[in-house]
Amino acid sequence: MRISPDGRLDLHMHEPFSLLVPVYDGDRPDHIRRAMRSAVDDQTVRPDQVVIVRDGPVRDELARCLDELQRASPVPVTFVPLRHNRGLGPALDQGLAASWFDVIARMDADDVAMPHRFEVELPLIADADIVGAGVEDTDEIVGRRVPPIDPARIQRYARMHDPFNHPTVVYRRDAVLAAGGYGDLPLMEDYALFARMLQRGARAVNVAEPLVFYRVSAKAFKRRGGTGLLRSELRLQREFRRRGFTSGPEYVRNVVVRGGYRLIPWWLRRAVYRPLIALYSRRPGHRPAAPARPAPGECGPGEWEHQTSAAAFWRESAGA
Repeated sequence: MRISPDGRLDLHMHEPFSLLVPVYDGDRPDHIRRAMRSAVDDQTVRPDQVVIVRDGPVRDELARCLDELQRASPVPVTFVPLRHNRGLGPALDQGLAASWFDVIARMDADDVAMPHRFEVELPLIADADIVGAGVEDTDEIVGRRVPPIDPARIQRYARMHDPFNHPTVVYRRDAVLAAGGYGDLPLMEDYALFARMLQRGARAVNVAEPLVFYRVSAKAFKRRGGTGLLRSELRLQREFRRRGFTSGPEYVRNVVVRGGYRLIPWWLRRAVYRPLIALYSRRPGHRPAAPARPAPGECGPGEWEHQTSAAAFWRESAGA
């Protein structure tokens, strides 16, 4: 048992850890305030440092919000302002460099952490290199994203889909840096990093329980497609094949299924998303997460791609 500097009773002995949050001009101040309150003030186990990376210039309203958050934070805040918008991967790499501790928790600026998130994840990171969890939206637009749990299944799943919900992960900086950090691969940098970590033997843990509430909009589906993202997808798949992470047949499958997904209209991606989740939830061995709900109106939804076979993917897409 220990007493934290602000007088809170802390029954959970754990390694000190940093919370890494990137922010850019497109983020909403009210979302950021809610995200930070949920991940710091309301946590049963608070981070020992918050690292906020400002990815490029922001409008005055957002700048004032960031100043207020730094002044009001009950834990130390390290602010990393980048002169130019460099994208999520490079911004997170700068945040890794500014973190004081080996254990780092990720959080997005528009998501909401459940109060017990770190209480659940920190004991698991003691014997792991990366820990992830489920996520859930409150409006039931896309439902719950439950990651693969079994270590062998995480490895198999990773050859076609990102096996971790990025805003939920807690990882070891040493393992991330050994895998080369995030790099710059738009909307794919987390998947590429986690695949490299797994290939290097990183100890991975997922819990089915949703620990973060997340948001989604039409923009989330729009940015998952287009020629720019298709280029990132093909680059990622070539890298996987070059490293031996995927086989030749897996490479062809991924290019056809994942590449094709990038080219269909955004409204079709949104239409087939929910049926794919339902299909995944009925798969043998799927573990449902324990139900959880936030206070009404405190957050919204997000977006995820669930594992399915190529045939099932296109069967569901054609029938939508």
